[in-house]
Amino acid sequence: MTSASAARASAGAPAGDDRTGVLLGLGAYLMWGLFPLYFRLLEAAGAVEIVLHRIVWSLLACALLLTVVRAWGAVRAVTGRQLLLLAAAAAVLSVNWGVFVYAVNSGQVVETSLGYFINPLVSVLLGVALLGERLRRVQWAAVGVAAVAVGVLTYDYGRPPWIAIALAASFGCYGLLKNRVGRGVGALPGLALETAVLAPLAVAGLVWFGVRGESTFTSEGPALTVLLMLSGVLTALPLLLFAGAARRVPLSTIGLLQYITPVMQLLLGVLVFGEPMPPLRLAGFALVWVALAVFTVDGLRSAGRSRAASRELSRQTVPPS
Repeated sequence: MTSASAARASAGAPAGDDRTGVLLGLGAYLMWGLFPLYFRLLEAAGAVEIVLHRIVWSLLACALLLTVVRAWGAVRAVTGRQLLLLAAAAAVLSVNWGVFVYAVNSGQVVETSLGYFINPLVSVLLGVALLGERLRRVQWAAVGVAAVAVGVLTYDYGRPPWIAIALAASFGCYGLLKNRVGRGVGALPGLALETAVLAPLAVAGLVWFGVRGESTFTSEGPALTVLLMLSGVLTALPLLLFAGAARRVPLSTIGLLQYITPVMQLLLGVLVFGEPMPPLRLAGFALVWVALAVFTVDGLRSAGRSRAASRELSRQTVPPS
């Protein structure tokens, strides 16, 4: 190995499968971006029943995939502490799923896009509040612009954008809990355990719907039945694509790719579902985009400085070979 290649490996530079990683990331975020189209097809079931089905079928899909790839050992290796954190993550994730499905099927897709636009900023604030992390001045400026945007949107909607805030806060908390679990628990074993924790309640809820005669699983035709069953695969697949991308490309690349999903949701809300976008609402979104641009550029510069420092350190410490 040459000193240059050793330095590259030491600095954590992406390997030759960068292109594969980007394609996997694109696949994940494109699927998430198209979710409003899918969940709108399930509208007859209602948000609660959809989420209950999603939990059960996701667990079954994960169990099948774990069997195919022979990865049950990763599930058994999870510690008690990790299981508790995954249980908390599962509770937060169920809230996120419920709010999202409710928003899609009540004609508020545009507001869901806002939630995922502001999610990176909310995640940063959670890190400050709960982990004692410190922000640079430019990052605080971005947060301030986002706060003004929320104020503008509150005035426009006539209420705080609760759906967007709930989505951003729940997904931010989910990410924080997953971070505390650690990288030792992969995406597939993690989702399997999260849905397993929720499965007893989900099954009980579906039985309750059936006893009351309110279940749509078999009463609305075979198309809805199949679509509800597919929710498990459609939940697991983008997570696996994302996990594959995260192993192959830098976090800065993932950070840029993540905006594909809310952009798609915004376009679907306005162009496909015909949701209104009055000038003041557009101004609020524009302020959010300014905040994200400032935040992203600062993050990329910081990452570039860190990589440069790592390369310099590697040149000083890695002997030629």
